Amino acid sequence: MSRPIHARLDWAALRHNHARVRQVANRSNIWSVIKANAYGHGVLPAAHALEAVADGFALIELNSAIALRKAGIRQPMLLLEGFYQADELPLFAEWELTPVLHALWQVDALIAARLPVRLPVYLKVDTGMHRLGFTADEFAMVLTRLKAADCTESITVMTHFADADEDRGIAEQMSCLRTMANGHALPLSLANSAALLRFPESQADWVRPGIMLYGASPFPARQSADTLGLRPVMTLASELIAVRDIAAGDRVGYGGTFVAEQPMRIGIVACGYADGYPRLAPTGTPVLV
Repeated sequence: MSRPIHARLDWAALRHNHARVRQVANRSNIWSVIKANAYGHGVLPAAHALEAVADGFALIELNSAIALRKAGIRQPMLLLEGFYQADELPLFAEWELTPVLHALWQVDALIAARLPVRLPVYLKVDTGMHRLGFTADEFAMVLTRLKAADCTESITVMTHFADADEDRGIAEQMSCLRTMANGHALPLSLANSAALLRFPESQADWVRPGIMLYGASPFPARQSADTLGLRPVMTLASELIAVRDIAAGDRVGYGGTFVAEQPMRIGIVACGYADGYPRLAPTGTPVLV
């Protein structure tokens, strides 16, 4: 008899959430973000579930992209952190993958590789996140070098928003982007889940929904997933495996963080942090019994 905990995956819900993205960003193409094993939902089944509707898939793992190609997925694939070593570049050409270039060494490696085909590339610019991306001076120089090298099929500009889900919003980063891209008529990919829902001006040529595809709100403190028209793809279910009576003052669990104020009956569910349930989830976190 197996342990009574399991995750249910509803692929119709994934397609529903993708349709919700299409409804909101109806003038944009959609990169369906399936990085990190499709946020833990399974990269291959998620890709197959969206195969008939997806414009393209975005990942961060080269091995996952190749596995999808071998499984017959033909949509464009965007590698959001590009290649990690220069010797991976021939695989990008072989499997028709699009790298995001965010560092000067990647540009040097692409030019030096002299691949047998020109790759479509994305150039990531730093407009305020200050993690990955080219500065304004680097961006102008990189564009010049790539055009001179004639090694790209197309160039798209992308950035990532730091505060699309917060009060600060995206205005400063959009202003920075306009300054950097001034005079360059290039396609754009800007909006993550939060931005495409809150800031229509960020939708551009390609949007990149991630967390909302799986039925989670990108700003849970503001709006719940259901009010955004999203459905959960994964449901975690278990059973009570014990019921106990405890006295007033009894402490329960690691650290004894719950203290019974009166005699009470408690139920123990077969689920713990080894199963992925966050140990920091506070008392009062809702469950459905």
